[in-house]
Amino acid sequence: MPRQPKPLYLHEEIMLLALRDEKGTVELGSMYGYALGGAILAELLLEGRIAVEEGKKKLVNLVSDQLFGEPVIDECLQKIVTAKRRASPQSWVQRFASLKKLHHRIALGLCDRGILRADEGKVLLIFSRKIYPEINPQPERRLIERLRKVIFGESPRVDSRTTILLSLAKSAGLLNIPFGRRELKQRKERIEQVVNGDLMGKATADAIEAVQAAIMVACIIPAITATTVST
Repeated sequence: MPRQPKPLYLHEEIMLLALRDEKGTVELGSMYGYALGGAILAELLLEGRIAVEEGKKKLVNLVSDQLFGEPVIDECLQKIVTAKRRASPQSWVQRFASLKKLHHRIALGLCDRGILRADEGKVLLIFSRKIYPEINPQPERRLIERLRKVIFGESPRVDSRTTILLSLAKSAGLLNIPFGRRELKQRKERIEQVVNGDLMGKATADAIEAVQAAIMVACIIPAITATTVST
């Protein structure tokens, strides 16, 4: 029997949603970088490598330093292991999102899986840049179908990974790529019900809260800076 491909990690799924399939470039205007950071934090939470301490100051505690065998996640785990001070989940989301060449490293991992192809494109017919066109659309089609069933269905049960994926994609503005704005507007209540549902586990809730907080900060700081400069 042929070997089944390994399931995609959450940050790989976010990358597939963010990329324009044929052009191999990232959809502009999305906060996908923070979604990638949130996806990595979510993997660490779901797999029990870290936990969020309850209390007035929510801080991340290391539970296990066992590596995943996935270079990007393992690098992020090591950052937590070697950190001099504990930090909040949203702080870690921001740090993970700012990893050097994060976008390219995740895309190259998807190239190794045979889903994307590394290539070079031209900007203004002069400058070269790395692009990653999709060569195997099946994995992305499957994850979009997962999201479609959740968004346009009525089932009260949604698995943790799909709940987090939906929250990440929503927070980063990535749902507008596979689905129409009008369709999403009609299902706004359903999306909120899933993302803020009472049935999710603590790790899922912590991951969603962290990425929402990180993206909110990312949106607010430029606005404050612009206001300060203009005045």
